[in-house]
Amino acid sequence: MNRPEGLSVEVSGGEGVLPAEREVLERISAEELVELTRALVMARGENPPGQEAATVEVLAGAAEERGFPCDRSMVEPGRDNVDITLEAGDGPGLLLLGHTDVVPVGDGWTVDPFGAVVRDDRIFGRGTTDMKGGIAACLVAMTALRDAGAPLAGPVQLAAVVDEEAADVGIRHWTKRLGERAGGGTRPPYRGCVVAEPTDLQTIIAARGASYVEIRVTGQAAHAGNPADGRNAIYGAARVVAELERWHEQYAAHAHPLVGPRTWNVGTIGGGTGGSIVPAECRITVDRRLLPGESPALVLEETRERLGRLGLADRGLGLEVEMTMDMPGFETAAEDGFVRCVDGALGAVGGPGLPLAGWTAACDGGFVARDHGVPTVVLGPGSVSEQAHRADESVGIDELVVAARAYALTAMRLLART
Repeated sequence: MNRPEGLSVEVSGGEGVLPAEREVLERISAEELVELTRALVMARGENPPGQEAATVEVLAGAAEERGFPCDRSMVEPGRDNVDITLEAGDGPGLLLLGHTDVVPVGDGWTVDPFGAVVRDDRIFGRGTTDMKGGIAACLVAMTALRDAGAPLAGPVQLAAVVDEEAADVGIRHWTKRLGERAGGGTRPPYRGCVVAEPTDLQTIIAARGASYVEIRVTGQAAHAGNPADGRNAIYGAARVVAELERWHEQYAAHAHPLVGPRTWNVGTIGGGTGGSIVPAECRITVDRRLLPGESPALVLEETRERLGRLGLADRGLGLEVEMTMDMPGFETAAEDGFVRCVDGALGAVGGPGLPLAGWTAACDGGFVARDHGVPTVVLGPGSVSEQAHRADESVGIDELVVAARAYALTAMRLLART
């Protein structure tokens, strides 16, 4: 294993860095980021089935070693959300948001997926990019702010939630608790939220949401020797699939300028019990991507209405449509002061200089934006398209350094005492 020796990332560019800011940024080291990222990756666990516990223990332990208050909240047995806070002034703070679950390992690995091997200035392993590296960058940034005594008008909080890769029970639990603590107040508790998901160090100001739609077509079983005696559910399901494909193609002409169009994707289909039996049931699982601000309830209503016009009832078939999961999208205006602060900080610490952009993926930040009115961006180390959910997932050490410094500088500028 090759460990980084004195890896340095220049703090330059952008709007310039003040001496007090530079003192904080220079406390962020590649060595500390590598050590913490590796420890998180080596904490084995996959979701499904929901094995975040080992990662939560490592993260909470690292926070407590650094002297940060750590609030754990049980979402489900063995599955805790973790809030780590750098206490500061009594004004609204900065929220850093991440998730502790990773997708299943899968096949095709050439390295131990939980070995956290360091090679060619990259760390390899499941979750390095999505998104244990981002979480490590957040905690290291908070440590540098604390150690340098940075004067902040509000706290910096890292919320690390469970189950982002499945049903989002973690962020739902977290945002409900936040609402209860706020007591129904209308003032946003944070001046902004940075979701530390992998974006190739590009500031993302809009993201699509996601929903899962379960469709069940029911018919009547009969002997295949006389199919007319039955009602073929698979034939009905085929009509549904064809209609969803047509609908998907229609959406392509009405794309959002940053995140693209709404989409349908039929992911699974299954039905029937044997070739000689008219199938009495067929189930379809569909992914429906949502535009920022789009209502899942209205999407479900529209889907039921459109599929209801296929005339399946006239063929003696039943149709049930349910939405089993929904995650909201979000959009923050490019001219918003929080966006300018984050992107300026990124440029000042040597970011790649990419333009503000949208994301076709979904993330937990949509809940924070929708439920609490907090300006939200996504910014993190690694690539969601080239590394996340793949064999031999990895993240560049230099990206971790830039991300951590961008988070720290964002906090200093956003929460500067006046």
